[in-house]
Amino acid sequence: MHGPNGAEYPNRVVIQEIGPERIVLRHDNSPHFILTGTLESADGGTEVTFRQTFEAEKEYIQLKPICEEANEQNLDRLGSLLKTIS
Repeated sequence: MHGPNGAEYPNRVVIQEIGPERIVLRHDNSPHFILTGTLESADGGTEVTFRQTFEAEKEYIQLKPICEEANEQNLDRLGSLLKTIS
């Protein structure tokens, strides 16, 4: 992963589960966490929900603001992409 300051960050992600309604990813580098994405029908579209579960509470507290913003950016990019193909 490349940071906005040009720094390189290890980012090994393992797909643990993938299906039509859910994907589960395990982040193997520090910070260790599980990311679960769920897809549900809603009002003629699809509602996407991300849930991150961190291995350590200290990491959760430290990274929560960063993850909230980064996940919003990811969902915004996904939404923009989906608009071009639908």
